[in-house]
Amino acid sequence: MSYFVYILRSINKDLYIGQTNNLEKRIHEHIDHLKKSAKFTKEHGDFKLIYSEEYQTRLESMRREKQLKGWSRKKKDALISGNLELLKQL
Repeated sequence: MSYFVYILRSINKDLYIGQTNNLEKRIHEHIDHLKKSAKFTKEHGDFKLIYSEEYQTRLESMRREKQLKGWSRKKKDALISGNLELLKQL
């Protein structure tokens, strides 16, 4: 089974980072503001998937999610845009 860390961006440029074992289902929950979607995504408008990574274990995905949540906005933006040089500098 695969696990995913993902980043969503709202129309207001807010970022949401999460992890799941069913990316398609989880994104649908967020976008449609279903009962299981995160409170943050329900309260901050419409979101779009802009980045994801795949892992073999839930532990790996949980560790990566925690790491990304601790990063600065500039570092997250560098990751999302694929700017590895800037990512290394930050």
